[in-house]
Amino acid sequence: MHGPGMPDHLPQTAREVHLAARPQGKLTSEEFRLVEVPLAPPEPGRVLVRNEYLGIVAALRPLMDPESEIPLPQFALDRPLRSDTVGRVAATGVPHIRVGDLVLFRGPWADYADTTEATVLDPAALPEPCYHLAIRNGATALLGMRDIAGVTEGDTVLVSGAAGGVGSLAGQIARRLGAARVIGTAGSAAKCRWLVEELGFDEAIDYHDGDLVTRLRAAAPEGISVYFDLVGGAQFEAAVECAADHARFAVCGALATRAGAPWPRLDTGTAVVKDLTVRGFALHHGWHAFTEWTPLFSHWLGEGLVYPHTVVDGGIEAAPRALRDLLDGRFTGNVSVRLG
Repeated sequence: MHGPGMPDHLPQTAREVHLAARPQGKLTSEEFRLVEVPLAPPEPGRVLVRNEYLGIVAALRPLMDPESEIPLPQFALDRPLRSDTVGRVAATGVPHIRVGDLVLFRGPWADYADTTEATVLDPAALPEPCYHLAIRNGATALLGMRDIAGVTEGDTVLVSGAAGGVGSLAGQIARRLGAARVIGTAGSAAKCRWLVEELGFDEAIDYHDGDLVTRLRAAAPEGISVYFDLVGGAQFEAAVECAADHARFAVCGALATRAGAPWPRLDTGTAVVKDLTVRGFALHHGWHAFTEWTPLFSHWLGEGLVYPHTVVDGGIEAAPRALRDLLDGRFTGNVSVRLG
């Protein structure tokens, strides 16, 4: 035994990725430090998990700052970053959780971690363990499209940031809710082709390419009835200009602002004339979508929904690079790091 109650097959230490410095603009390797920490058996009420997949999302970046508007605790200096994680229970202090159970929890960037908040997963519910890491992105997309925007039969839907983890699911969900036309914006011609050819969007527009208002009007000549906004900035302003009467805007992101663009201006005159509804939201405003997501996801996968995701190999050491690459726009869909 390595220690009291510690199974022989477990190491005495774990590796964690800590926040070494607050970012000053674009992330570099200097903000991260790989640290070795003692590994102890779980106390009563806790489980020790051998982590298998670590979720990487853009929302981690503002949590590295001293403060943000995201409703999660900011990362502390010299402490590990934290993400949604899927792993197998290696040792347990909880009677109803067994060694070998597949679990989901929000935990440290580490190869082993203990937690009091592990949710036991059904390994047969989804095709691969990493699919469970779509839960926040998928639930956010579901909440925004179904409950905030109220997508229904015949809607023309625009999704900004459509090649990302939330947007790539949001467009497909809109189709399943009855949308007649689904349009996405993305940051390259390759991503636009991918949205149309792989995910079934009707049209995708590279926001770098030409006048966005002109292109949106050509893509939706009768106007946009639903706008799912992950970007803000000029794309939000263009969507207002191209909106149909009574359009509904579901706003849950501001990627352009994080990249240095100014906050968008709401043309209130147009909003009044067109009777627009603009509603901001986040997942914590509708946790019911979190619990609904997995069975819906499984059902829709069976009907042909595509789970766009990238799995980065390389263990815990690969997590900082994966986050930097995600923020640089090098991935499509959801991103996770395979830890073992």
